[in-house]
Amino acid sequence: MIQSVRNKFNAQFTEANYKNYLAELELAYPGCVAFRIAETPVFVPKIFKHKLLEVSEYISSVILGKDFKKLTEQATPDEFKVPNETPFPECVVMDFAVTRNASNELEPQLIELQGFPSLFAFEILQDQTIRNNYTIPEGFTCYLNGYNELKYINHLKSLIKGTDNKHTVLLELHPHEQKTRIDFYCTQQYTEIPIVCISEIYAREHKLYYKREGTEFLIERIYNRLVWDELKTQSAAIQLKRDLLLKDLEVEWVNHPNHFYRISKYLLPCLYHKYIPEATLLASLVNIPADLENYVLKPLFSFAGQGVIIDVKTDDITSIKNKEHWILQKKVTYEPIVTTPTGPAKAEIRLFCFYDPIEKKYIATNNLTRLSKGKMIGVDYNKAATWVGGSLAYFEND
Repeated sequence: MIQSVRNKFNAQFTEANYKNYLAELELAYPGCVAFRIAETPVFVPKIFKHKLLEVSEYISSVILGKDFKKLTEQATPDEFKVPNETPFPECVVMDFAVTRNASNELEPQLIELQGFPSLFAFEILQDQTIRNNYTIPEGFTCYLNGYNELKYINHLKSLIKGTDNKHTVLLELHPHEQKTRIDFYCTQQYTEIPIVCISEIYAREHKLYYKREGTEFLIERIYNRLVWDELKTQSAAIQLKRDLLLKDLEVEWVNHPNHFYRISKYLLPCLYHKYIPEATLLASLVNIPADLENYVLKPLFSFAGQGVIIDVKTDDITSIKNKEHWILQKKVTYEPIVTTPTGPAKAEIRLFCFYDPIEKKYIATNNLTRLSKGKMIGVDYNKAATWVGGSLAYFEND
């Protein structure tokens, strides 16, 4: 995005450096890089960084506002409501497309947001590995708001483990088979919490347990990596384990499962900002727009672009039965702003926002960035492309 920096990076790039970069990630956790890593980071000018921070602070203020619970009361399906919900989540992630406005200025546009963890720990490793194999200019960092690696790790540890030394586990479905498993191992390294599969848990007298090598451990706090909507398609045995978690248990959550639903596409129609495209819950849609080519149709609770209809037709809308599970969103046009040897790439920047109990607000701390040359961001839309995939944004210092 800063052309002079981009030109210099591209001129210095070699396939050997890229292969060394991938080899270093592979060496850290063999066989665990299960998604494509892009050849390059993205270099973000400070004016664009401040636009990201402005809109992220607005979204955060809505989540922490007095009307948030009322606005999202219908978001969580009754059959998946978990007791003992906290007022708000410890972490929120926000995805922004890099676009160009009518004045020819680059600006972010919100694509979606989640009250659910992302690759928080892996990005520490990725930053280290990028810097070991490429030359990153002075005055650029992947961290935000004065954070550095140490401050970020300390905040992440306190976010996941809390402050009272309760026994915390990372809970996931078949964690060692997930595409994001490298983040689980990085999380374990930085926080020293065990990785537990939902199949291992059991309850007794309102308490939750698991066993390792014959030893029973009490679970007091859960770093929640379960995608709840996916559990309903699993085996009967897994669904029974899920049902355990729907009971009134003596356990804390990070983030609480209900926030998976509250902070999602469901919240988009409630947000009003110049960097947030117009969105309408389909059940609330009065008239179908005449210019449907300027809209996308999205299911509320899908991930990695699954189920999204880009080229919307009237029949797509009228044929949907559960209209309360869909939104119609103004289409965002990604600007192909990253110059690469194999053609320009589009970029999407995911901000990691952590709650600060002292400041009593969310703070954007770090990021994940994805590059694409397809219609959408994601591996399935870039199978034959190069200079695409997972990356980092390096922000220009003020």
